[in-house]
Amino acid sequence: MPRIAGVDVPNEKRVVIALTYIHGIGPTASRRILKEAGIDESFRAGKLTEDEVTRLAGIIDRDFVVEGQLRRQVQQSIARLRDIGCYRGLRHRRGLPVRGQRTRTNARTRKGPRKTVAGKKGVKEMHRG
Repeated sequence: MPRIAGVDVPNEKRVVIALTYIHGIGPTASRRILKEAGIDESFRAGKLTEDEVTRLAGIIDRDFVVEGQLRRQVQQSIARLRDIGCYRGLRHRRGLPVRGQRTRTNARTRKGPRKTVAGKKGVKEMHRG
């Protein structure tokens, strides 16, 4: 397993896919990195030479914010929004969707499992006769 940017990328996958295992690198960035390094996309990650792995790592270190540093940056951005008390910060604080999605239905990913609240039962007056 080649180790790139502190992540063991899987041997058996194509390099273009294996690079996406690094947090902060998606398919498009992966293709751009391989093009710059002059490595064919169809190669398997396990077949890369040490020189090629070093070249990939160098390009990623130079041009991309990845893994721990990226996670830290995202957390700092969210903390800043919370601190200044803006709308987005309040949504983060309350654990609700931040980007304008509806919350009457859906939004279960942010809100978690349903918490059923016992409501009033509709008073059904029974008129007989």
